Amino acid sequence: MRLFFAVWPPPAAARALADWARQAALESGGRATAEEKIHLTLAFLGEAEPEKAIAGARRVRGLAHSLPVQQAAYWKHNGIIWAGPHATPPEMLKLAENLQMQLYLQEFILERRAFAAHITLVRKAREPGQLPGLPRIEWPVEEFLLVRSISGRYEPLERFPIA
Repeated sequence: MRLFFAVWPPPAAARALADWARQAALESGGRATAEEKIHLTLAFLGEAEPEKAIAGARRVRGLAHSLPVQQAAYWKHNGIIWAGPHATPPEMLKLAENLQMQLYLQEFILERRAFAAHITLVRKAREPGQLPGLPRIEWPVEEFLLVRSISGRYEPLERFPIA
């Protein structure tokens, strides 16, 4: 079972980002992320059993905040177009760091790279000539989820509210 922790946008934000992704995919020849799959990953666990992940996540503390979606860019090294904030909100950075520490204490081995808040919106993209303007969206972050990836679908296993 492939697992990851993520924050999910509200439906209106997901719809606006999916519409934007379809336009960006036309510009780049890539594949737009489906509306129901749009998320921001906090930690990728890979093949794992959920019990220890849930135990660690229950100890995570964080502050509710808003995720600004202010910029979009192309990452040539992995052929994706992403959107996200100019700088990761401090509350999100602390949430991700706290989650990673709790997962480490549960003996998970995670990628050792700095957390970069980004939402992958187009995969297998070529460098676009120009990206469309981003929509203005509201994305409150009041919870994070443990999600299972199975047969190309994302299935939430548990939600963790943050105060």
